[in-house]
Amino acid sequence: MIKEHFLVYKQPFIYRIRYEVSHKERVIKIVKKNKSHVDNYCFNPQNRPGLPSALTVNLAVVGDSHVGFGNSQSMFNNLLQNVVNSGNKRYIIFGGDDVHAGGVSTAEATRRYQQFASIINNVLGTNIPYRSSIGNWEDSTTDLFRSYINPYLTGYVGIPGTQGLVRHLWLDNANRRWSQDSLNLLRSLDPNYYYIIDFHWPLRVPGITNEIHDDHLMTQGETDMFFNAIPANVRNRILAIFTHHAHKLFSNSVPINPNFSNTPLYVTGCSGDYACKSVDRGYYDLNLTIQNNIATLQTTPVRIQ
Repeated sequence: MIKEHFLVYKQPFIYRIRYEVSHKERVIKIVKKNKSHVDNYCFNPQNRPGLPSALTVNLAVVGDSHVGFGNSQSMFNNLLQNVVNSGNKRYIIFGGDDVHAGGVSTAEATRRYQQFASIINNVLGTNIPYRSSIGNWEDSTTDLFRSYINPYLTGYVGIPGTQGLVRHLWLDNANRRWSQDSLNLLRSLDPNYYYIIDFHWPLRVPGITNEIHDDHLMTQGETDMFFNAIPANVRNRILAIFTHHAHKLFSNSVPINPNFSNTPLYVTGCSGDYACKSVDRGYYDLNLTIQNNIATLQTTPVRIQ
C-alpha cells in the first residue's frame, strides 16, 4: 500500500522551487513506491482561483553538458548564460549526462559534480529553479548525482507560473531500461494536468533511426513499455517528450505512436565538449501558453556555436 508523507523540506534547491511558485506553498509530498525505498519527489502547488485567462511561461531544456571532460565546463557555462539571458526563464530542465562522471575515481567524480553545481549556482542562483534526469555517464555515481544535482531519480514538479496545471515529469532510464519507479509514476498520471516528460535515452519511434544510430536508442520493447504505461485518458495531455544522449538536435515530423498523434518527441543537442559537433551544440527554448485552462507548447531549437 502506498503511504503518503507530507513534509516541509529545507534543502536549498527544494526551497527554490517553493519560492519561485509562491511563498505560501510549502507542502511537499514524498511518495514511497516500492520495497527498494527509492522515493519519488512530487510537488505541485495548490490550484488557486484567479488563473489569468491567458499567460505564457518561458522555459528551456538543456542536454548533455559532460562537465569534467575537456573544455565542457567553459562551454556549458557560456551556453547556460545564453539560456538565462534570452527571454524570461522561469524553469530549466536538464536531461542527464550533466557530469562526465563514469570511469574516474570517486574523488575526481566528486570534483566534477562540484564544478557542475558551481556553474548552476552562479548562473541560475536562487531565481530560476531546475530539475534534471539522470544519464548513463552518471549511472555509476548515483549517490553523487543525488547529492549534487537531484535527490530524486523520478518525480514531478508543477512548473512555476502555471499554478500546477502543467507538470514536469522526469524518469530514470539511465541504463537503457526503465526503473520500476518510472513505470509506476507513468501509470499514476492524473488527466487533470498537462505534462512535459523528460528522460535521457531516446525512444525508438518512427523516423528516428534515419537520424540517430541504433545503439543510442531504447529498444523497441522498452519503448512500447513506456507508451503502454501511460493511462489512455492522459495521452492527449502530454505536451512534449524530451530526450537526450545522442548529442543531436532532432524532432519528429511524423506521429511517434498511434495513440499519441499530437505529442512531439525531441532529442536535444549537446552543451559541452564531449562528442559534440558545433552544429548540434544548443538547447530548446520553450514558450508554454495557457489560455482558458488549455495548455499549448511552442518549441524552438537554439544553436550555440
